[in-house]
Amino acid sequence: MSANDTAPDPQLVLVRHGETEWSASGRHTGRSDIPLTVAGEQQAVAAGVWLQRWADRRGRRPAVVLSSPRQRARRTADLAGFPDAATDDDLAEWDYGPVDGQTAVAVSEQIGRDWLIFRDGVNVLAAANGHRGEELADVAERAGRVVGRVEPTLQGGEDVVLFAHGHLLRVLTTVWLGVDPGLGARLELGTAAICLLGYGHGLRTIEGWNLSAQG
Repeated sequence: MSANDTAPDPQLVLVRHGETEWSASGRHTGRSDIPLTVAGEQQAVAAGVWLQRWADRRGRRPAVVLSSPRQRARRTADLAGFPDAATDDDLAEWDYGPVDGQTAVAVSEQIGRDWLIFRDGVNVLAAANGHRGEELADVAERAGRVVGRVEPTLQGGEDVVLFAHGHLLRVLTTVWLGVDPGLGARLELGTAAICLLGYGHGLRTIEGWNLSAQG
């Protein structure tokens, strides 16, 4: 039996960035470039410890590590032990347009009904500067490009780690599973949480979801 016969199956690891002031208060953070809080930095370090143990168990380091260009994701990657992670613009968070910086409660009050981003989208308010946000399908298209770029590495038997954002990673997971991106509404994802995607019986699967590195 060769070493490849006993090697663990490849995994696509998703890591949401650590806490920011806006994530802690429920404000939607798209293109706004908000730094980590002290707690967020501690979360990122804990995620790094988790990832090191994961790599040790598997007997290999990830072959590819990518990060969103936003500082909250890049700093998380850095503190988690991947300072050389390449940035990928397609991993940036959903461009929220007119609802960037607002909470779901505030948006709901302005439109006069409960607002659900995966159902209603982000262009439910007039943008003061005329900038419209992305549609869900646009986010899914970007996520699909990321999957397309990393899947050859996974198919080659190696692992990939992505540092990005809550909504982007939830949409990417629906793309991975080949289901309606709107189902991302049902995939809660905490700050600095880790998810494991993989393969089983010829299907793309979820092997672990919303795992806390802090126990």
